[in-house]
This record gives sequence, structure tokens and C-alpha cells, in this order.
Amino acid sequence: MISRWLLLSSLCVMSLYGEDGEGEIARIDPELSVIKRGDTLPVDNFEHATDPYLEGYIQALIDVNYYEFNVIVVVKDHHVSLYNLPNNDLIAKSIVAYIQDLPGVLSVEVKNELTPQEILDRKKYTEAPRVSGVWFPQSTVLFLPLIADPREPVYSANYRVGDRVMGRKSIAVSMGDDFPFFRWINVGSAGADIQIGITAGVWAVFNFSHVPRRGGGDCELMNTDYLVGIPMSYALKKWTFRLRPYHISGHLGDEFLVDHPKFCRNRHKRKNPSFEALDWINSYQFSSGLRIYGGPGVVMHSDKSFHLDPLYVMWGTEIRLFGQKHHYHRLYGTPFFAAHMENWQQHDWDIDMTFKLGYELSKLQGVGRKMRLYVQYHEGFSYEGQFFNKRVQYGEVGFSWGF
Repeated sequence: MISRWLLLSSLCVMSLYGEDGEGEIARIDPELSVIKRGDTLPVDNFEHATDPYLEGYIQALIDVNYYEFNVIVVVKDHHVSLYNLPNNDLIAKSIVAYIQDLPGVLSVEVKNELTPQEILDRKKYTEAPRVSGVWFPQSTVLFLPLIADPREPVYSANYRVGDRVMGRKSIAVSMGDDFPFFRWINVGSAGADIQIGITAGVWAVFNFSHVPRRGGGDCELMNTDYLVGIPMSYALKKWTFRLRPYHISGHLGDEFLVDHPKFCRNRHKRKNPSFEALDWINSYQFSSGLRIYGGPGVVMHSDKSFHLDPLYVMWGTEIRLFGQKHHYHRLYGTPFFAAHMENWQQHDWDIDMTFKLGYELSKLQGVGRKMRLYVQYHEGFSYEGQFFNKRVQYGEVGFSWGF
């Protein structure tokens, strides 16, 4: 236990050596040199292209992938200047990384305002329109998922061992995603982005260990949990916030009920673990490799048959190190470590711990959809519906895909 706390403490110390300050991005950040994306383009050479041609090409690339942010590109003597970068630090760096090694580009610089001469020059050709928001944004979520949270909506399949409640050998699967409705851009004097959407997820566990087989078959569906929520996200520079009202309910599996008929006969054993809650999570991105988060939650209503004390908190960290570009597949890969903790009043504030170690693949660094291979360890209480108050300890090998 002590070693785990020492590990988490060392991660916080590492954050002191992250990126400096909260100021603007002045020149190309050295850490971006590993995510050059010019090799994804069909054009081999722009050395002899005119500045307007190169500017239009780069503007089109950004508009296709990041059109919500109204980034403006100016090219002079093959030196690229970027304006109106989003205040979300991680996305801004992803945009710089996307264009910095385009053949023919000599340098990339981020600026605040167009000069009078640049404004005059841009009147000769199309200027990016300014809008207050966009429906159904396609680029990425503002609040990145908590990758070690066992109840974060994502697509995954895990082989689990050691769970004395769900089965010593079991398979846990999930299906879930976030769908943003609308994103407001450059809100207020700070220029923040705000987004509202819907999130939903399903989690199911199949037991393969000591199955009674009264209903036939070699495994039994133990439990299925359903979640639906309306997340509201706020992003400004290195900070992101998520306010999420949600509903979650658990349902015992058909095979489990057949194999354990006492749950059908005894109304006191079969309960309805259903509740509505609201959580508020604050996330700070120290650098592209280190993130910490935390915040409170409150259970606003729970079913009378499965009453829950109202308060809980969750907190954790995510670390990505030694990332590199895979030229052959044109993907960015990085090892990661994530730790997620929860303390529930229902459990007398005892700690739930989930640790995840693995490798992540994505098209771009930091943002967009990803695939992850990992090993995971959980110690604390079960997340599975009716078994929420039972202590468990297990390990998993898994694969997930999503944000």
C-alpha cells in the first residue's frame, strides 16, 4: 500500500518538470518533434509551391480535421503563422504537430493577431469564416475520458482472473461512447470552448468458473449495467472540466438467475441497484505526458431496495512516456500508466483502486480516437450492480477502442 502512495507522489513531483507557464506557444515546442505528420500527405514536395498555394493547402488540411476552431493560416516565404488556435492546450499542440513537417514548410509560429499587412493580403483570397459554435463537432471530445475509470463509457473486452464475486475466470465487455451535440467556440473574454452531448455505456460480465449449468451452457451472464448521461464540458488552455448528470442501473443476467433460483424466490435477495447522480471532475494537463484529475459526486436518488449514501469523490492520474511515430503504419504510439481512485460514503470512505498499464495507438498525439492494449488491477469494491457493496480483487488483460 505504501509503495502505491509513493508511486503516486513521485508522479506529482514529475509534474514540476512539465511545460512552463500558461503563456502562449511562441515557437515550435521540441516535444512535438516526435509527432510530425507530413508523411500522411499525398504530396511529396512543396518546395517550389507559391505561398498562396501552400497556404490554401494547409488551411484546407486544418479545416478538414479541426474546422470547429476557425484556425487561420498565413504563409510568407514558406514560413507558416497560425492564428486563432484554441485555448485547449492539448488540441492546439495537435494542430501544430499536424503541419510542422509538411515538405516545403520552413518554420511554424503561433501568433495572437494578424498584422495590418496580413489582413490586407488575405483580402485577396478566402478568409476562414467566424462562427459562434457548431453542431455535431467531429474533431474530438473536449474532456478526455478517464482511461482507468471502470465505468467510463468505452468499447472494450477484458479477460478477468481472481474476482471472487463475478467468477475466478470471467470475461468483462463494454460498449459506450460520447456523442457531442453542440460546441460553443471562444466563449467569453477568456475564449473558452463549451460542449454539451450525450454519453451512454453498457457493461456485462460472463462467468466461466464453476458454472452450475442448470440452464445449460458453459458460461453464465452474471450482471449487466446500463449508464446514460448528459456531459457538459468546459475547456481552457490546460484546464478541462466536466459536469455530468447520469443514470445507472444494474440487472442480473438470465443465466445467473436460472443457476441461482434463490434470487427469484427470495425478494430480499434480488434488489434494484438503480440511481441518479451528478459528478464534477476537474482535469489539468501538466504536459502532453502528464494529466491529473479529481472531483466530487453526489447520488441524488437511489432505489429504496438498494439505498446508497449520497457522497463520493474520484481522483487519479494518467502518464504517457516515450511516444514515437510508427512510419510504416503512420500511427503514433505511446506507453501509458493510469491510476483511478474512488472513495464512497456508502463504503465508509474506503478506497477503490484501479491501475492500468499498457500501450496506446492513435493517428495523432493526444487527441482523436485510440486503441489500447493493457493489463489492469483493481482492489476495493465491485462495480457490478447488485454486488456493489462486496469487496473484490482481480486482474485483467484487455483491449479497448474509443477516445
